[in-house]
Amino acid sequence: MSLFITLEGPEGGGKTSQAMQLVEHLKVQGYEVLHSREPGGTFIGEQIRRVLFSLDNTLMHPRTEFLLFSAARAQHVNEVILPQLNKGRVVVCDRFYDASLAYQGYGHDLDLDTLKSITTFATGGLIPDLTLLLDLSIEEGLKRREQDGNWNRLDAYDLEFHHRVRDGYLAMAVSEPERWVIIDARLPFDKVQKEIRRVVDARLSGGEESSPS
Repeated sequence: MSLFITLEGPEGGGKTSQAMQLVEHLKVQGYEVLHSREPGGTFIGEQIRRVLFSLDNTLMHPRTEFLLFSAARAQHVNEVILPQLNKGRVVVCDRFYDASLAYQGYGHDLDLDTLKSITTFATGGLIPDLTLLLDLSIEEGLKRREQDGNWNRLDAYDLEFHHRVRDGYLAMAVSEPERWVIIDARLPFDKVQKEIRRVVDARLSGGEESSPS
């Protein structure tokens, strides 16, 4: 069966590493799986990614930022994601359009209705089947980012910006509980992965799982 899974959350939540472990878990179970990321996932998208994340581009306007993310996303959806889903495969993506709503919408305070309209155009209306929100405090997440050496232009925004981003993620998760599952990314890596697998396995088996209370 096809399933489109996205991992979202503030910086430092371990999305990329967790996504890679999830992909290996699904492959062992016999699923055909594609692991991708945003921005990126295509030759064009990776070029846009370098522009977006470069610390040389601190003058970039939030509207420019959003439109570049959307351009990369349009290419990604049409070149990679949709063809894989149409073949009945599982797609696991490190961030998708919810990241743009969180960062450029809630973080930069751009009009959410406008962003959603552009997003629908860029994605053709594609919505993830399951979105895992790896949530942790902003302070802890940025500390992890500094330690892993992958600091980029978006990481360098002030703390207030990052708090708005996290608040935005939590608001979106509450508004679409049938799609979102919040996972505590403060936990040790293996425990986070175990919870991710529990949720995804349940969804693939036809169940509806949410985070334990």
